[in-house]
Amino acid sequence: MTKRPSLGFGDDDDQGTGSTPDLLDLSSFRPKPVPRPDRAKIEEAAARTNFKSREAKQSPPPVRLDKPVSVRRRRTGRSAQLNLKVRPETIAQFYALADAQGWVLGEAFEKAVALLEREYGSAK
Repeated sequence: MTKRPSLGFGDDDDQGTGSTPDLLDLSSFRPKPVPRPDRAKIEEAAARTNFKSREAKQSPPPVRLDKPVSVRRRRTGRSAQLNLKVRPETIAQFYALADAQGWVLGEAFEKAVALLEREYGSAK
């Protein structure tokens, strides 16, 4: 037996009584219903204050194209990334050239570098 005071948590088993404390009976417990405001009142208040909803709108169905979009990805062994800032027109030209030839973008870039090297000489 210990001579410490009871903490009031029902853990007085230290005193050797050997009985378990009665468990709290929660069988009659029922959660209180949450009052929900009227949806029409909420929409009316939102309209009065020009509240703009942040909920996602349903996205339109995907656009169907006449010709299939070519896949620009396949396993090539290229693992380094290059990030450039270019004009949108240049990106469109680059993609159009790669798509027309059936190249992935890394392959198109390698061919462009080879052409530049041939035209202007080696950088080495």
